[in-house]
Amino acid sequence: MENHNTKKVRRVNEKTLIVTVDISKIKHTGYCRCPDGTEVKPFDFFNNGRGFQEFWGRVCQTMKVYQLEEVVVGFESTGPYGEPLFHFLKSKGVKLVQVNPFHTKRLKELQGNSPAKTDQKDPKVIADIIELGHALSVVIPEGVSAELRRLTHARERSLQRRTALLNQLQDLVFLIFPEFLQVMKDIKGKTSQYLLSQYPIPEDILAKGVDDLTQILRKISKGKLGRGRAEELYRVAQESVGIKEGRRGIVLEVTECLLAIGASERFIGAVEKEMADYLREIPYSRCILSIKGVGKVTVAGLIGEVGDFGQFRTLSEITKLAGLDLFEISSGKRKGKRRISKRGRSLLRKLLFFASINTVRRGGVMRETYQRYIGRGIPRKKALVAISRKLLRVIFALVRDHSQFSKDDSVSYQFEEAA
Repeated sequence: MENHNTKKVRRVNEKTLIVTVDISKIKHTGYCRCPDGTEVKPFDFFNNGRGFQEFWGRVCQTMKVYQLEEVVVGFESTGPYGEPLFHFLKSKGVKLVQVNPFHTKRLKELQGNSPAKTDQKDPKVIADIIELGHALSVVIPEGVSAELRRLTHARERSLQRRTALLNQLQDLVFLIFPEFLQVMKDIKGKTSQYLLSQYPIPEDILAKGVDDLTQILRKISKGKLGRGRAEELYRVAQESVGIKEGRRGIVLEVTECLLAIGASERFIGAVEKEMADYLREIPYSRCILSIKGVGKVTVAGLIGEVGDFGQFRTLSEITKLAGLDLFEISSGKRKGKRRISKRGRSLLRKLLFFASINTVRRGGVMRETYQRYIGRGIPRKKALVAISRKLLRVIFALVRDHSQFSKDDSVSYQFEEAA
């Protein structure tokens, strides 16, 4: 689901029709419940324009029959299959809410004292959760925020594909020239990938000779590598234990991997350029960029995941959205450890985590805070998570106050009015 939560929805009033939908790829299942408990039997409708009109017709008819004034449509947090319906309903001016699938799973056993899961049962359970007031309102991102979200997800998927391709390439090279990975340790590097595209097997390296190989390395690496690396590569090529049989197919696959990696990198570059361009259209992005160590791609990703930071009234709302809210499990004399819930947008947490790594490096704005956490015996990963929470608080305050980040001589954090 490409929407984000803002706040809990209070109990519906006596003039509100509760409509819930169990989302599927081909057919959705709809269900209506009136304030007095009267139900409309669950019904299926297709995930297309005609199905949407049929669904909306039933909702309007139910409102007319029972003289209701407003409608709330609820659903579980889902993947992409429900998005066309959500945008259709948004154009009708209805209130959209969503429930946590974890809550649905826990509550469904109360119906019939059975854990059964069916398309007919789930919409009723969702309605129960909405009546209890545990649904969350939904805001569908629009304009620049929507574009940044799509670009952020496209970049993330491409990064995952590139990582998988690099792992595949490393496995293939290990078969035909395992020593190559010992000499050229960074298979992501431009020089390594050029050598693999032109001279993938040890015999190719030996055919070039040390002198020619030296010139190639100097040219591709722009002087960073020279004769020493060429001699080392030539030596391991002479001693290589790479397989000889069935090698042609592996070489073809290495070439295909390199082409796909290059295409992914060009796409990532194009996406990052688009993200930077859209970021200029968001005035408060300058406030977040004022934090040293938080770059344009990270800020664009954060705004894409959050949507409009101005939609959030309190810090706790945005902390829950990121899944960085704390919880503990304690009972009697046992005091549980505090952990983050992780019941939020995982990509938002990832962006904050990597931004935190940048801010705790030497000279970073969170370096001293991080060192203080480490000095108290907190593990490094947990310390970085704590920095992520702190960074999110700073970002929220900067946007709320239209301020820029600065650090005074006493290493305390201040906010200055942005120009």
